Amino acid sequence: MLLKGGLHIHTTCSDGKLTPQEAADAYQEQGFDFIAFTDHDYLLKPGTDGIYEKVKSDMLLFPGVELTVFVKGYVHVSRIMGEKEVLHVFNHLADYNLSLEQMLERIRAGAGMFPLDAVEITSKGFRCKEWEIPEIPYPKIAADDSHSREGIGRAWIELEAKRNKDSILRAVKRGDFWNCYF
Repeated sequence: MLLKGGLHIHTTCSDGKLTPQEAADAYQEQGFDFIAFTDHDYLLKPGTDGIYEKVKSDMLLFPGVELTVFVKGYVHVSRIMGEKEVLHVFNHLADYNLSLEQMLERIRAGAGMFPLDAVEITSKGFRCKEWEIPEIPYPKIAADDSHSREGIGRAWIELEAKRNKDSILRAVKRGDFWNCYF
């Protein structure tokens, strides 16, 4: 089954402008089959525990978090939870303004802390071809890193998998997906 999904979404649980329900509704309107809520760890607001589970949607909804990892400054790594599978994505390479050598050093350090599965090669949903290179030895995903309605649907992945969370995460880990851009 061909599925369309977004793996980097922020809501009012941290610094986004849409509630989790509003974000899910907006993605569903654009034909998405799955999304991952990845609000910032250090910005999570009190009282948001269990809020993602209350969202009503026909899409598959992954709970997650965007972790702030301190490695010669900081980087962000999303942790996305399936039923049994967990996906770790090193986020938005272009936003750090680093050389390739510096970025590879940060990725290696991040991989020493988390079992990295993929890297995000977009910046707020815009394609960054300079990071689509073989020197980075991970599957490279497109995501819109949405914080508002205007950011939704700029970049996503499509894949063929069973319509369940673990099948989707395994496909991403294998690199069996296509990056898509609006």
